[in-house]
Amino acid sequence: MRTALFILFLLIFTGAFAQEVVIVDQDTQEPIPDVAIFNIDKTKTALTAKNGSVDLSIFSKNEKIILKHIGYQTKKTTKNLLLKRGKTIYMVLTAEELDGVVMSVSKWEQQKKDIPQKVASITTKAISFTNPQTAADVLQNSGKIFVQKSQLGGGSPMIRGFATNRLLISVDGVRMNNAIFRGGNLQNVISIDPFSIQNTEVIFGPGSVIYGSDAIGGVLNFYTKKPKHSKTEEAFITGNATYRFSSANTENTIHADVNYGKQNWAFLTSISYTNFDDLKMGNNGPDSYVRNNYVTTINGVDQLVENSSPNKQVGSGYNQINAMQKIAFKPNDNWNYDLGLYFSETSDYGRYDRLIRPTSDGDGLRSAEWYYGPQEWFMAKIGLQHQGKGRFYDRLKINTAYQHFGESRNDRNFGSTTLSSTKENVHALSTNIDLENKRIGDLRLYYGVEYVFNKVNSNGFETNIENNQVTNAASRYPDGATWQTTAGYINSEYKAQPNLTLLSGLRYSHVWINAEFDKTFYPFPFDDANLNTGALTGSIGLSWFPKENLQITFNGSTGFRAPNIDDVGKIFDSEPGSVVVPNPDLEAEYAYNVDLGIQKNFNDKVIVNATGFYTYLVDALVRRDFTFNGETEIEYHGELSNVQAIQNAAKAYVHGVEFGVDAYFTEHLSLSSNLTFTKGIEEEEDGTESPGRHVAPTFGDVHLIWKNDKLKTDLFFNFNGEVSYNDLSDSEKSKDYIYASDKNGNPYSPNWQTINFNASYQITNNIKATLGWENITNQRYRTYSSGIVAPGTNLISSISYQF
Repeated sequence: MRTALFILFLLIFTGAFAQEVVIVDQDTQEPIPDVAIFNIDKTKTALTAKNGSVDLSIFSKNEKIILKHIGYQTKKTTKNLLLKRGKTIYMVLTAEELDGVVMSVSKWEQQKKDIPQKVASITTKAISFTNPQTAADVLQNSGKIFVQKSQLGGGSPMIRGFATNRLLISVDGVRMNNAIFRGGNLQNVISIDPFSIQNTEVIFGPGSVIYGSDAIGGVLNFYTKKPKHSKTEEAFITGNATYRFSSANTENTIHADVNYGKQNWAFLTSISYTNFDDLKMGNNGPDSYVRNNYVTTINGVDQLVENSSPNKQVGSGYNQINAMQKIAFKPNDNWNYDLGLYFSETSDYGRYDRLIRPTSDGDGLRSAEWYYGPQEWFMAKIGLQHQGKGRFYDRLKINTAYQHFGESRNDRNFGSTTLSSTKENVHALSTNIDLENKRIGDLRLYYGVEYVFNKVNSNGFETNIENNQVTNAASRYPDGATWQTTAGYINSEYKAQPNLTLLSGLRYSHVWINAEFDKTFYPFPFDDANLNTGALTGSIGLSWFPKENLQITFNGSTGFRAPNIDDVGKIFDSEPGSVVVPNPDLEAEYAYNVDLGIQKNFNDKVIVNATGFYTYLVDALVRRDFTFNGETEIEYHGELSNVQAIQNAAKAYVHGVEFGVDAYFTEHLSLSSNLTFTKGIEEEEDGTESPGRHVAPTFGDVHLIWKNDKLKTDLFFNFNGEVSYNDLSDSEKSKDYIYASDKNGNPYSPNWQTINFNASYQITNNIKATLGWENITNQRYRTYSSGIVAPGTNLISSISYQF
């Protein structure tokens, strides 16, 4: 009898336990508390707990029930169907709640609907689904940002006609731009591990009020994952392990992260390793893109050999390791302390656009070697946050960081025994104090101060490859040069009416440069370069809802970029047929921008948005013809080269329109599309006009997405417009070897289109598989201004285990 009662009790207990489910956000996988669950006549109700769990035993097996939560799509089903789907139930955000909160505009959380600037958000789930190889691919996959690649180990974003040191990159609120960020294409963004990113926010247009110098075309904010504390006395332990393979470059990637959290302490460790082989291009496209030959050195002799696989871009492969350690301490609800350690290092990697440069007669290749040494990045960041009734604030953030950047350039001409190298190390210190004040009725104030100090160490040397003898040579930059800035800002958000929000801000920045030139190798006509200048920038904008489903935004803002060490003191950096020399007489450049946006929501079924913008850049820092000791041409590395320098020698006008459409046909089927159109010109002091170098072609995408609780698929179409010969800048025309030839034999960038497919499937609650098929029709194409040719047909597969 006792045994029978025990068995009966066990069956009842396990039956009740089996009826407990956990409700989570489909994109973030975070539990959703306070989800209301009720039957049709509302005689039975239940509510999820803080951990998202709820017991469904009060409902009968086939009883119709409703799941409802503010901001999420209402779900109608039966208990039986819910239990068949497993213990985890997914809910989807409503269209108007997607990307509802952003941090980038003020460094504090703000409702996206109140912000007049265009801000694009990329979530960790979007990153996981698209399986990007680098952080540059994270941006490119969004469909809103154009990315140029000189080599496989690269990625230089272009936003609204601006790029490189006219865009600001920030990681967890710390400025990554340093004193040697150049006007040429940059690859520093690949130092950020895609697996560590929680979300990415991109501000389109000037962001100098909050971020200072360089934030002219936009700001790219990367927020990495945070340690999670336990909600109970028990430790909260989660982790993830992922393996990924890509066929186009035989990529092998492994990643692991683990979170250990107690109520007061939390630790997060993340590590990734990737190995890329040489990239294979597609079969269908311009024949001029193929790699017919390459240089190899046999017994100390350079030889031009035939490439047995012309679609294989020999010399493009490399590997990379990323690691991150975070520690968070939360003594109570008002104080938070955190420590973050970030590390990234690549192997040597070839600068592919230089490796394919032909000789003047076209019969060979100019370089036997041209590669970057390991790209190194280390950051240590200490932060604290206080929330409470301070005298001058409601919330306070202080972040202090140290960064080290290491890079080198190594090149050797075909047949030469001399390998020329320069090596740079930048040490960067920064402190930011940011405050939020919400006490003045409908007015919120954000204000703060910033200090940044950079020191550049640079040296040059030459190596005889026959006997390995090393001799000193000219450095790329003045060794020991410093760049520093201090600034203060105030930004305000005023809720004038429930449907009208006004934002405005001011910032004053002061910049100093101190550089001394070594005349050992070159007879410079100056001893040093000193800059002492200030810049005042501002912004004003509004977000207005004349109707509940219609939003109109307007924003006017200014941005600036102060000269850095790369502008002022770059020592003999070669470009094809030219050599760049220092110019200590430079001033800051300024941008004046206006943009107007409109967004219409049609019954949460279709959301259409468009933003038009116009930017005027004055005193533009551009590379132009120059003289060195009165000479317009000098011999450099055995070649007679045209002398150029960075100068305040131009104006620029950029305008364009950005479109977006999101359509939700059913609970499972949706469509998303983006289109960006940009035009820009540079005007010389004599009135001569030429196309802007970093003005991207028209580009966009169309995605058809189907998903349910376990499966998500995305069939999408990417396209880029043509850049004709007449629309190429003069500097691009000189690089005809990376472009196709038009009917007149002139270089141009052809239009291209690709068809692609992504899918992910939640095999179990712990295991997820993803599959991608890129460039299904195997197109051979180069994105505008890129040296590397894009991948041909590429199969990407990954498997992840989460606990």
